[in-house]
Amino acid sequence: MPSAEFVEAVLDVVARIPSGRVMTYGDVGIAIGSEAPRAVGRVMALYGHGSPWWRVVPASGNPPQGHATLALPHYVDEGTPIRVTGAPRAGTAAAASAEVTRRAALAAGYRIALSAARLPYTHDIYGEVAL
Repeated sequence: MPSAEFVEAVLDVVARIPSGRVMTYGDVGIAIGSEAPRAVGRVMALYGHGSPWWRVVPASGNPPQGHATLALPHYVDEGTPIRVTGAPRAGTAAAASAEVTRRAALAAGYRIALSAARLPYTHDIYGEVAL
């Protein structure tokens, strides 16, 4: 079980992720000085329900496991770049209408476009960590 300090540190970082951006579980770990992405995932599973949990994703770019349908409206509303995976042409929330993106993503599947959505290591969330 993660310590209370670890849980607090993870949830603090998650609360600071800007709208429309994401961090991987490993990124959150790096931001708090840990190399434990699975522990970050455990914290999110047990304690993350009151935080913007959809902004923490696996390094694959997939939405949080088992929560693709719940997360998608957040991504569309926030303009998070996504890629529709089952369609001939990938789209983004910014490039297509929100409804078209939502319907295509639900029908075909989607991933987060990490190259555009991932919070850069130059962001102040990483300020206290030597990279």
